[in-house]
Amino acid sequence: MDINKLVERVKNILLTPKTEWPVIAQEQTDVAKLYTGYIMILAAIPAVFGFLSSIAFSRVGFGLNLGVLILSYAFSLGLVFVIALIIDALAPTFGAEKNQIQALKTVAYAYTPSWVAGVFLIIPVLGWLIALAGGIYSLVQLYFALPHTMKSPPEKTGGYFAVVLVCAVVISWILGMIVAGITIGSAISAAALHG
Repeated sequence: MDINKLVERVKNILLTPKTEWPVIAQEQTDVAKLYTGYIMILAAIPAVFGFLSSIAFSRVGFGLNLGVLILSYAFSLGLVFVIALIIDALAPTFGAEKNQIQALKTVAYAYTPSWVAGVFLIIPVLGWLIALAGGIYSLVQLYFALPHTMKSPPEKTGGYFAVVLVCAVVISWILGMIVAGITIGSAISAAALHG
């Protein structure tokens, strides 16, 4: 892993996405390189900083917080892959090219603003607003990416983006509810054992 290349990629996606997406689209890579060299590193940011915030500002025990960290990180890694599968599966419907690696690159790099904004989760309330802004900017990135990575025609990119967005929101909501349910259930169990 080249940390300088990773930092340069993050900076370019955040600051100059219109010129960075054509570069990304031309790059040759594979699933393992994308995960180990980019996704696993950046997806850890919101998980770790959310964990630190929970440790600092909640009364939930360390073990429960650690469990939530691991679960949310694992779900985050899986979510990237599932959304990439959806992008790839929907490509022909919107006149785009099917390509699993391009779809994975699309999701991995589009999520960059959201993951980077996860640093601010350490700050109560304000951090969540900044993380939300990062999430919204990730959606903008996804829209910028589709014509380059998936070769979607300009007139169909809006519809492609909208369908992917709905799928991503539904899947994210379901996974969020699972994490919340496990967290709340574990907290109640822990309180019952100690109370």
